[in-house]
Amino acid sequence: MKTILASLTAVVLICVFPVPSSFAGAWTAKKGGFYEKASFNFYYADKSFNPDGNRRDLANRGEFTDYNLTNYFEYGVTDELTAINSLSYKWLENDNDLSRATAHGIGDIDLGARYRLYQSDAIGVISTQLLVKIPGGYGKNDPLPLGNDQYDTEARLLWGRSLYPKLPGYANVELGYRLRAGAPSDEIRYLVEVGFDLGKNLFTRAKLDGIYSMDNGTRVDGSGNPTTTNNFDLGKLDLTLGYQVTPSMGVELGYRPDLYGQNTAAGANYSVGLYFKTP
Repeated sequence: MKTILASLTAVVLICVFPVPSSFAGAWTAKKGGFYEKASFNFYYADKSFNPDGNRRDLANRGEFTDYNLTNYFEYGVTDELTAINSLSYKWLENDNDLSRATAHGIGDIDLGARYRLYQSDAIGVISTQLLVKIPGGYGKNDPLPLGNDQYDTEARLLWGRSLYPKLPGYANVELGYRLRAGAPSDEIRYLVEVGFDLGKNLFTRAKLDGIYSMDNGTRVDGSGNPTTTNNFDLGKLDLTLGYQVTPSMGVELGYRPDLYGQNTAAGANYSVGLYFKTP
């Protein structure tokens, strides 16, 4: 059963924890403009969501960790078109009373583009985005694979609007469909985001980032990675606090707990990042 109540609760939490960030959400970069963020992330899970959406311990007192260095980059090809790239280098470990597996290497790579369809003060910004996920240099039959070792293609519609002058912030909503090759299920992707300035240089933002499985994938999951199952739902609350050091550089701290889901790990991610952007 899908946990709709948990979804609504998360939206309320987002409103409680209200930064405009460069090129956030539906917005595109100006021609020649860029945004780059390098971050170190630590994900830990000792529980998973079962098919009913309830939390349970990982088998045999298991613990799963994912340390990774991630680089995210956006570049304005034109005022309306922004190119996107994201890649990570991961160190994984899955440890329990019966076995221990480790792996490291380049994970999946995202390549994409966002195109602005419409913009006005009254309506805001409406954009569309196309993203392709390319598997990294690993195999799906590895003892602890870094991903599903297959290609994904995602189309997404985005809407964003500034909340100025009533509030120093913005709101953003996204909805997409991810077509997944091979065994994994296709997915509906959704995101609700708000951000606010807390002062001259301090800002915060929050996102409800969700995945709803179409349950059309192969049911057998033989991977040792509990985050790469074939048919899963997942809702994450992504909270960020940032400080703009200079007009072109800043730092961010992030906390992203897994709120609800089915058939996947139930943990939390901690992040510290450094970003650079066109002033």
